[in-house]
Amino acid sequence: MPAFKPERVLVLGIGNVLWADEGFGVRCVERMAETHALPANVRLLDGGTQGLYLLPFLEEAEALIVFDAVDFGFTPGTLVTMRDDDVPAFMGAKKMSLHQTGFQDVIATAQLMGYCPSRMTLIGCQPVELEDYGGSLRPAVAGRIDFAIAEAVRELRAWGIEVTKGATISNDLVDPSLARDAYERGRPSEDEACRIGDHRFFPSAAKVRA
Repeated sequence: MPAFKPERVLVLGIGNVLWADEGFGVRCVERMAETHALPANVRLLDGGTQGLYLLPFLEEAEALIVFDAVDFGFTPGTLVTMRDDDVPAFMGAKKMSLHQTGFQDVIATAQLMGYCPSRMTLIGCQPVELEDYGGSLRPAVAGRIDFAIAEAVRELRAWGIEVTKGATISNDLVDPSLARDAYERGRPSEDEACRIGDHRFFPSAAKVRA
């Protein structure tokens, strides 16, 4: 019998699928739903960049696992697992994107209000590329998804939670139109798509309008 066996667990993927490796966390929970059968007391959630809107989900959970792309300063594709107090401390130590600072604030607020999960595990991957609007996960990062999931499964089993191969139905994941396969198949070529923002707001466009 494990010393800690939570009744309610949240497995959360955070990030932005529109910015290359920023989508790592979201793609992890998506893939986990496709490949593993989780019990009813484990909730899979695509947290995107929702920030404080995630507070009610943390309030319900006794334990939390977070997938995210994190700048550890290591070789791209490196996986690192952090636990408990190291999770909020590390996510705010080296700001990589707005959602990281936002999630640090979520944890701090939950702690202040007295309902932060008693156990937290961050499974982070060092990104290769973030500044590619509309781009896909780079191979070094995409290739670590299954390894990150395996780490999450080990953590769940250490908490006495049964996980088997199969699938998990969840209404809390990315919209099907943005699921990885659909997203990759529907991407225009770089020649056809604007990959750096909305061309209507470029300085050159403003000069033409003037």
